[in-house]
Amino acid sequence: MAIRTGQQYLEAIAKPRDIRIDGEKVTNVVEDPRFSGGAQTMAEIFDLQHREDLIDKMTYEENGERYGLSHKMIKTREELEERKTMFKIWSDYSCGTFGRSPDYMNVYLMAMAAAADQFGEYSDNVRNYYKHIRDNDLSMTHTLVNPQVDRSKPVEQQDKDLAAKIVETNDEGIVIQGARMVSTLSAYADEILVVPSGIIQNNQEAFPYAFAFGIQTDAPGVIHVSRPSVVHQNEGHAMDYPMSGRFDETDAMIIFDNVLVPWERVFTHGDVTMCNEFYKRTNIGAHILDQSTVRSLAKAEFYRDLAYTIVNTTKTDGFINVQNLLAELMTSVEMVRSVIVAAHAEAKMVNGIMSPNAAPYAALRLRYPDMYQRMCEIIRTLGAGGLVAVPSYAEFESEHTKEFVDKYFQSANGDSRSRTKLFRLAYDASISSFAGRQQLYERYYSGDPVRAAAIMYNSADKEPGMARIWEFLDEYEKSLS
Repeated sequence: MAIRTGQQYLEAIAKPRDIRIDGEKVTNVVEDPRFSGGAQTMAEIFDLQHREDLIDKMTYEENGERYGLSHKMIKTREELEERKTMFKIWSDYSCGTFGRSPDYMNVYLMAMAAAADQFGEYSDNVRNYYKHIRDNDLSMTHTLVNPQVDRSKPVEQQDKDLAAKIVETNDEGIVIQGARMVSTLSAYADEILVVPSGIIQNNQEAFPYAFAFGIQTDAPGVIHVSRPSVVHQNEGHAMDYPMSGRFDETDAMIIFDNVLVPWERVFTHGDVTMCNEFYKRTNIGAHILDQSTVRSLAKAEFYRDLAYTIVNTTKTDGFINVQNLLAELMTSVEMVRSVIVAAHAEAKMVNGIMSPNAAPYAALRLRYPDMYQRMCEIIRTLGAGGLVAVPSYAEFESEHTKEFVDKYFQSANGDSRSRTKLFRLAYDASISSFAGRQQLYERYYSGDPVRAAAIMYNSADKEPGMARIWEFLDEYEKSLS
């Protein structure tokens, strides 16, 4: 099948699944208004691969077939740059807000497949699953975090036994009962990759929690409990929320209600050491950070350009304080871009594929959430009172209000319609519930930032640096005698 069209994608995810939201059970996300906008966006993302002017940038050819470029086993720095271009095209389409576009999980699984030998007796399962996803151009999500119940105890010692675990092993496969969070994009995915997270204690009681597997989102017993949508059901006009209506990728708790996972889809089970060393052995982090940092660049560029447009419309770009805010946004863009350049310049072969240096990316991940909060704050500052009182775009279609909004909502460089469209976008990008979820996503999508910072410190080789300091002091002391 290889690269599929948006229509083929929509037909696939329209099939019945068990999705719960707002106290209701939804089986067709393509038709439900809380999901339809995101589903359509995903379809448009898939269609970009077929555009005549983009197909060579979005796909690669192998054995006479076209595959999505994010599936490719990268072998050179040149191919790494080509993949970056592909990441950027998809990220620009959603202004960097669709964090789990398919390329994120595609490179995740690609890195797993490159390290398939690490999975021992299940290595062929990993390779075959990678080929299945690539050959059918499937959309994936993953879930790796146990429910927030009692973080003071290891998962196997918690009084409330809610985390997903193996409850049975038989000739057909393993049976999973329990829950995992947070699965972003689950409503729009064909498959869920369930992988290890955190440290599992190396004891008999913890073995049932040591596993990795892939399963269809519509498999019997797989239940998606989605958070409320940020799509505004009472909007006056679709232009009122130009981002919320299209780019809510949803997040969900996944409940496995006695789900049978066939042996051919099991990648490890009962192997605590493999689970604890999962990311170290596979080097997945370097590739997903490559994708997410390119997406962060697209997002930073969008907020910079949005700010440019706002100040041009209101003619405030001549004020030095405004110029300072704009320069701050420009600096954020250059910082993210420079991190990508550094990571690619220091790329090396790991597990047989070219991998960017993850260290610059890891450093940026600790800073980017605050940078993004600041981007939103700057948009709010530049929009000022204009964001507080921006009307619904529906007023332009009202016989009662049209003449007033046409006259009184003009800007220095534009008419009322263009100003209202622009400020509705700025509102949605910086103030709405969509914007709030985006800020939370940036802070936690790659794990607890506090723990990530601690890992960075604890894994660093600090001895050479400390030796340098003592050498500096000793040499100076000697010079004084």
